[in-house]
Amino acid sequence: MPTHPPRSLSRVVDDLGSTLLDLVHGDADQVPEIGGVAIHDPHDEQQYPPHAIVLAPGVRGIDQIEQALRALAAQQAAALVVRGPVEDEPGLVQAAEQSGIALLALTPGASWAQLAAMLRTLLAEGDIGEESGNTLGGVPSGDLFALANAVATLLDAPITIEDRRQRILAFSGRQDEADSSRVATILARQVPDGYVRILESRGVFKEIYRSEDPVKIDPATISEGETAIPRVAIAVRAGDEILGSMWAAVREPLTTARENAFKEAAKLVALHMLRVRAGADAENRLRADLVATALEGGAGAAEALGRLGLAGEPVLVMALGLAHRPDEDHAQLTADRQRLASALAVHLTAVQPRSAVALLGETAYALLPVPGDPTRGRDRAVQVGADFLQRTGERAGAVIAVGSVAGEPAALARSRTNADRALRVLFNSRTDLQVASIADLYTDALLLEMKDLAAANRDELTGPLALLAAYDAKHNAHLVETLRAWLEAFGDIITASASVFVHPNTFRYRIRRVAEVGQIDLQDPAARFAAMLQLRLLGPHNGIGARADGADPDAVPAG
Repeated sequence: MPTHPPRSLSRVVDDLGSTLLDLVHGDADQVPEIGGVAIHDPHDEQQYPPHAIVLAPGVRGIDQIEQALRALAAQQAAALVVRGPVEDEPGLVQAAEQSGIALLALTPGASWAQLAAMLRTLLAEGDIGEESGNTLGGVPSGDLFALANAVATLLDAPITIEDRRQRILAFSGRQDEADSSRVATILARQVPDGYVRILESRGVFKEIYRSEDPVKIDPATISEGETAIPRVAIAVRAGDEILGSMWAAVREPLTTARENAFKEAAKLVALHMLRVRAGADAENRLRADLVATALEGGAGAAEALGRLGLAGEPVLVMALGLAHRPDEDHAQLTADRQRLASALAVHLTAVQPRSAVALLGETAYALLPVPGDPTRGRDRAVQVGADFLQRTGERAGAVIAVGSVAGEPAALARSRTNADRALRVLFNSRTDLQVASIADLYTDALLLEMKDLAAANRDELTGPLALLAAYDAKHNAHLVETLRAWLEAFGDIITASASVFVHPNTFRYRIRRVAEVGQIDLQDPAARFAAMLQLRLLGPHNGIGARADGADPDAVPAG
């Protein structure tokens, strides 16, 4: 069992160091608590939580590492992780000492995404509110890494804890004492396909899940010249439910005492896995409740923001919506919404660790802190949303709207309303856009709301447009269509006539008839605005302006 504080850098180095991370420079014991996990982008201005572990996939070479160390020193970062191997240069040692930041190297072949997931699991970064402090079997409740190390000590063998799909949930230290297959398993956080196929062909998994006792797995030849050392595995059960399995890489058979300890440990692992699952469900529900409370902007908003770690700074609301396709059933649409909401939470966590996401009804809402200038923060949120949709572009119909910046908790309700307004515009009026803020779509949102009011009041065309529509209905003259084209072309006859596919001379004649029949002064800006507004608000509801078959009795020859 590790003796380090659960969120300390020394705990990270102790649990992940032998397989994923190498401590290049710095003292891990000097960082008693990690504030979060963040991704470093050298080309973007970012804000990190204090004492964060910063992952830097794009930082290469001594010069870039030194530059990153200097930049992160002002952010009070705890550690910088770069891709290994890292050359030992005097300048690098000096930069690390001056910055006070520990420098770690990620093992070649390891995935940055898997490292981030492992770190967040290890540090329990998703905890909301107060920590329970409960223990199970002397191990902090839900801490599978601590439990794996405890079992490894009992069995004197490296341990992995896996789910039903052979994905690694946690592992102990000393993995370097096993074979290359185990190392590959840790690096990928998934048992290699080749080894899984060998075990499946032997019926190993069926035997593990049928047996109450540890199952011995003979050495397996994975490839020429590569043989996995023996394993001992046992199913992790909760009643009749198989939660996963626990594996020990052993070079010698376990003694009877260690087999019994392994069996008893599996029962404790089951309790911890249930705690993790229940905690995740409860955390998701709690997070959704806190986000919903914050979005209301009422008396409880400040407390909710505090528990989410967002108190005392400007915040804006992002809204993610998904259009319903005619051929898609409700269950599939709901699953897609949940998947996208989870993906957005992961994406935002990498960009801004203190963001919070919850799926409320049919919309996923995100609370995103906005440090610094509100306009720049809003524009950055739009860019973050665009990056997210680009990565998940296989799902058509997803749009993201960004609300206004809320400088205080009471203003969050307005930010959510503005995000909803912009989201509606993206769904209804601006199909060319997938991401936009309310600042970009304010006029469109206002027109949609005016349309709603006109429909609720059962408003009808009045004044000149009513006269033109009546004349069109009687004579099939296309005067409303002519007026719309002329207004949209700002009075440019050539452009307007081309848009409705008539000769310019015919169009000029029709415009004169518009003025005569509609009794409208087209030189009057107020009259033009009133006509354009009625066309935007009432035209689609009444079907006016649509093309009709038949001749125009008021048309003139093209010459």
